[in-house]
Amino acid sequence: MNLQTQIKEYLATQPEPKRSEMQQLHHMIVALMPTCKLRYLDGKDEKGKTVSNPNIGYGSQTIQYANGKTKEFYQIGISANTTGISVYIMGVNDKKYLAQRFGRELGKASVTGYCIKFKTLTEIKIDVLKAAIQYGIEQTSIQH
Repeated sequence: MNLQTQIKEYLATQPEPKRSEMQQLHHMIVALMPTCKLRYLDGKDEKGKTVSNPNIGYGSQTIQYANGKTKEFYQIGISANTTGISVYIMGVNDKKYLAQRFGRELGKASVTGYCIKFKTLTEIKIDVLKAAIQYGIEQTSIQH
């Protein structure tokens, strides 16, 4: 199964309104990163055990671990969770920055070091989410 089909099927399995909202986010991120590398992670480790929610990744960056090893990973990601949607903004070094810069303006969302979680797009300001995503793209593009 090709990548586009995997992404379409993953989105199609989500109940409404989550399905439409994730499709909207998908189109918004692709518009922000039109030439980005897409990924679909099914949430399973190499043994086939589920370790996370499936997610769609956009873009590419190299993550360096404390032990010196590196791994190619996405810049921005989205996934469905039990209560709504998670948007992952990778590569932000200051773990308080997203919450401090975008948290108050965003609306009804929980913001951690690299994850913005919300129940529905109607409860947040999409332009603020878009600004946070653009910030993440800029931060991870600098690293190359």
